[in-house]
Amino acid sequence: MNHSFDRYAGIVFCAIGIAFIIGSRGITASSYGSNVGANVFPMFLGGFLSLMSARLIYETFRRQKQERRKTNLDYKRFGIIFVSAVLYALLLEPVGFVITTFAFLMIGFQTMERGKLWKSAVIAGLFSYGVYYLYVNVLEGSLPGFPAWLGLS
Repeated sequence: MNHSFDRYAGIVFCAIGIAFIIGSRGITASSYGSNVGANVFPMFLGGFLSLMSARLIYETFRRQKQERRKTNLDYKRFGIIFVSAVLYALLLEPVGFVITTFAFLMIGFQTMERGKLWKSAVIAGLFSYGVYYLYVNVLEGSLPGFPAWLGLS
């Protein structure tokens, strides 16, 4: 395992999580037609990302091996995930939460472990629609569901 890459990735994602939390404080606390403000989801997402990153950083320090060998960083996987995250952010509004989240998760799952398409599709589908349903119907928040051109709105 490449503990150095994990440590640096943990630091970067922890910073991104903190930025989400700080940025969510600038978003209005309530929105029209919603009991939950637009700031809640990014704040929880940032908090979760920061906590998981802190855990990753802790694990890398705890499990450092005695031998110091130089390993190559996996730039290809990082690049794929990074580009898909940027596209996810850009396409979230025009394509909708459910479809973009499903696509992002599928790309992420297949980047990390090839194969098991059906398992990846089921997990990505259940997660993306489950989060959408929970946030929109249970918490009465608002997320872009499906694009208008698809006719499912």
